[in-house]
Order: sequence, then structure tokens, then C-alpha cells
Amino acid sequence: MAAIRQLIALGPQWPTVDPFLFCAHHDDTYPAGVHELGPARDELAGRNIGSDFAGKDGWNMYHGSIVPGFPQHPHRGFETISFLRAGVIDHADSLGATARFGAGDVQWMTAGSGIVHAEMFPLLDDDGPNPLHLFQVWLNLPAADKMVEPHFSMLWSDTIPVVGGDGVDVTVIAGELAGKRAPAPPPHSWASRAEADLALWHGRMDAGSTWELPPARTAEAVRTVYVYRGGTLTVDGEDVPVEHGALLEQTTEALTLTAVDDEVCWILLQGRPIGEPVAQYGPFVMNTQAEIEQAFADYQRTQFGGWPWPSADPNHGPEKGRFALHADGSVDEPAAEVGS
Repeated sequence: MAAIRQLIALGPQWPTVDPFLFCAHHDDTYPAGVHELGPARDELAGRNIGSDFAGKDGWNMYHGSIVPGFPQHPHRGFETISFLRAGVIDHADSLGATARFGAGDVQWMTAGSGIVHAEMFPLLDDDGPNPLHLFQVWLNLPAADKMVEPHFSMLWSDTIPVVGGDGVDVTVIAGELAGKRAPAPPPHSWASRAEADLALWHGRMDAGSTWELPPARTAEAVRTVYVYRGGTLTVDGEDVPVEHGALLEQTTEALTLTAVDDEVCWILLQGRPIGEPVAQYGPFVMNTQAEIEQAFADYQRTQFGGWPWPSADPNHGPEKGRFALHADGSVDEPAAEVGS
């Protein structure tokens, strides 16, 4: 039996399968941060500031004007899972919560009934470079949970298990693998339901290494593996070239992954589909067009609680370490510093 149902070519936004909406892959080689934690002003020449996605010189400003990133913008009806491999992100939101997180950390945010947040990428090294490598997965919410209270969790790198060995490292961001379970997702996440069988794993394999991918726990779970860096990955002997994804056949047997001729890095998304209609327009994901129109009306009327910060693109300055201030006023900080 073939292991791969379909190959998918990858771009900046990767196509995904229910319950996921898409995965955005940001890989920016930012220069030194010499102007208010942003690039030198002459580095901005020729860019469409406010909507810079052209990848000039290997990096983007996105919607930032001084610091790269995404100034305040609303969401409703789904979740964002932000897994940072390099760089720093400063988060702020309409609940009054804020955070700084770094390489290896994960922020998991349930937009629910509506939230406004900013995600800025301060360039802390004034000598440069300031690489940023980020995956942001959009995970849908079922109709029953689309209007829950917004919530965000920080999963610090030292709490996220890594399994493997013999040239293979698999980071368990969501789900369970080899007896190790990821930190708990937010309480209303689709991932919090045992029947969802949701997994999000990041793999890195040395050239020539092999690893047995265990079967999903439930027959309904859909799995896609995305090869984003390195050489070719084979799945039971079938090739998945770099910058391609593979929708896997459902199987009760383990599949053998092999890094054929180079180091390979991949992401695996797994979950039982929600199986409901999806209506999406920009930052809102609901079940019907009428609900999308209501989301716009609600945002125009309430601003989802308003914006408590002095600017649309706040950051925490050059010295602050990793931390999270939650909407209830509680603060948590990991033991290690940014970049450690």
C-alpha cells in the first residue's frame, strides 16, 4: 500500500487539511537592529512599508514600519500556534496580556469571540544578524467553541519534550509521542479533546538517519508531513522533496522516515477533522457568511475590548528577557534567557 496520498508544493503559506486552516512559514535573515530595534533606515529603501512581503535581501517588514512584524489586528473563531525556531517575538493584546518569547518557545492563542493582538519581531542585536524563523499554524475551532473567551498560553522551550536519538530529534509541541506528552493546550482548543487526536511535531534528521513514525491513535486522524529544509525525505520509500508536503495515507502500521542524502527538517500536523463548514474572510473564521458579517460588525462596534497599549506596534525594548503577563495579572518567566 502506498504511504503518500498526495504531494503538495509549499509556499510562504502551506495548504493544510481540516482541522488546520494553514501554516505560515516565516524565515527572515534580518540585519542589525540599529534604528529603534528595527533595520537602518536606508535598509528600508525600495520596500512597500506597511505591506512588505517581497523578501527583498532575504527579509520582510510585513506590516511593520520601524520594527518588523504585525501591528495590532483582530481575530475571531480559531487559534494560532506560533512556534519560534530563531529570533524574538513581542506579543501584546486587547486583554492587556503581553509577552516576549524566543527560540524554542510556543505561544498558543485562542481567539474565540474576538481579540486584537500585535506580533512584533524586535532586532535585539545591534551588530547583527537577527534571524527570525517562525511557524504559525492556524487551527480551527468547532462551532460550539468559536465564541469562547479569548485565551493565550506560553509553552516555554524547557517544558516541551523532545524525543528521538541516533541523529533524530522530534519536538512534541502538541500530542503525545514515545510516552512523552506536550504541555496542555488552551482549555477550549480542539487539541484539548482526546477524540481530536491532534499532534504537532517538528523533526530534524541527520543525513542517512531513519525514524519510525508511529500510527495515529484514531483511524479518522489526517496527517500531513511538510519538508521545509534540507534534502529529500522518504516515507516508506516514497520521496518527499524539500519544499513539499505529503498527505499521508491512513494506516495502522508505523511508517519509516529516512533522510536520504542530507539533513532534513520537517513539520507534522495531525488531527481528526472537525467536519463543519468553514467561512473565512481575512482574520475571521466562522461557519457561515452571516457570522463573518457579524464578526466585522462586532469589531467595528466594540474593537474587541479596545487597545490598551500606547502604540499599534509595542515592543519591550532591548534588555527585557522572556516573560508572559497574562490577562489575570499573573506573570511567568522561564529560567533561561533569550537565545540560550
